[in-house]
Amino acid sequence: MIAKKDHCKDCESLGEGIFCELDDFGLDGVTEHKVSNTFKKGQTLFMQGNPPFGMYCVKRGIIKITQIGSDGKESIVRLAKAGDVIGHRSLFSEQSYKATATALEEAHVCFYDKKFVQKLVKQEPSVAYNIISNLGKELGAAESRLTSFSQKNVRERLAELLLVLKQGYGVQDGSRYKLNIKLTREEMASIIGTASETLIRFFTEFKAEGLIEQEGKTIFIIDEDKLMDFANIPY
Repeated sequence: MIAKKDHCKDCESLGEGIFCELDDFGLDGVTEHKVSNTFKKGQTLFMQGNPPFGMYCVKRGIIKITQIGSDGKESIVRLAKAGDVIGHRSLFSEQSYKATATALEEAHVCFYDKKFVQKLVKQEPSVAYNIISNLGKELGAAESRLTSFSQKNVRERLAELLLVLKQGYGVQDGSRYKLNIKLTREEMASIIGTASETLIRFFTEFKAEGLIEQEGKTIFIIDEDKLMDFANIPY
């Protein structure tokens, strides 16, 4: 018997996830086949190079997806939040994981085994469509990131990162936006492909110019329009 509080139809992230169009009967099946886990900050969901056994759906929390390059350096390639799925690309490509998934904060994640996911995709067109849509968005983000790295300087890339974080994690706080995500300077530097010292220098400049503020480890965006100008992207 599935407890009501554990049912997928009661999930706070249902509207953002790939199962959002399923009826109650479909959600019954999804609920029966899920394994819910809580990962503490720093715990790993899966490792780069390991074979995929299923797909993960983030119910709450933030997961960072990192890759180790040929030079041995780690870079953050994606941040997954509530409603996002991870591990699906390797699952359908029949390849080992190309990245490592680690909890940036305490995260509640549901796991669905490979056979169930493959069966569900064949039976539920809406789920298949949403997975394909997610893959397309991820590919687009990866292409944009590659373009950003090749054509933009560090100042522009930092401004773009702050805007992306605002879109995904920004919450209105009076006339400013609070970023409900706490990344270390090393993690932010990894995302935009620069040294921590360089990022800190530009971060200090952004604060001095009134673009952002900081209270403890929390970042607030003050002047979004100016950030857009600095990022050199159409928003």
